[in-house]
Amino acid sequence: MFYSLKGTLDYFDANIAVVNCGGVGFRCRITVNTARKLPPVGQEVFLYTHLNVREDALELFGFAEQSELACFKQLTTVSGVGAKVAGAILSALTPDQVATAIATGDYKKFTLANGVGPKMAQRIALELKDKVAAFTDGTPLPAGAVSASANAESAAKMLTTMFGFQAGEASALVAKLDSELSAEEMVAAALKQHGKDMR
Repeated sequence: MFYSLKGTLDYFDANIAVVNCGGVGFRCRITVNTARKLPPVGQEVFLYTHLNVREDALELFGFAEQSELACFKQLTTVSGVGAKVAGAILSALTPDQVATAIATGDYKKFTLANGVGPKMAQRIALELKDKVAAFTDGTPLPAGAVSASANAESAAKMLTTMFGFQAGEASALVAKLDSELSAEEMVAAALKQHGKDMR
């Protein structure tokens, strides 16, 4: 319904911005990242917007950059992640940091946001792992981030299914290894390291 707002910035704080468009003040929920990019009150501002429709309210969200809006929309597709939680995540992390955390499997980054526990953080990383390119602003992810994440995941699975490790133990072993290794090399190195630890 609303794609963007362009007008005079009447008020803002870390969570709210009011944009005056032709005498009508539109109250938008914003993230801390967007708040940092707003001009002084009284100057012209442009925000990309998303109208969140609930049974009891209509709530407008505003974003300084299109990549942040796209990231917000992707986050809200995750089961259990509503607009409030998505906004909290984007107050703690930039879209590129969200993408990097997902690509590298670093789900703990999401627990920096208010209202996000370990289980929800893991669900976000899992459900969005194939969609990270949809909400970056074109900044490349760290070299090898996606392949390293896939290799580590494959290695951990092999350790649990073929060698009887507990999932947590397998992940801990793999996390200590060089991310440039292939899945097979990671398994070999993990087994070697485990053997040393057992002595």
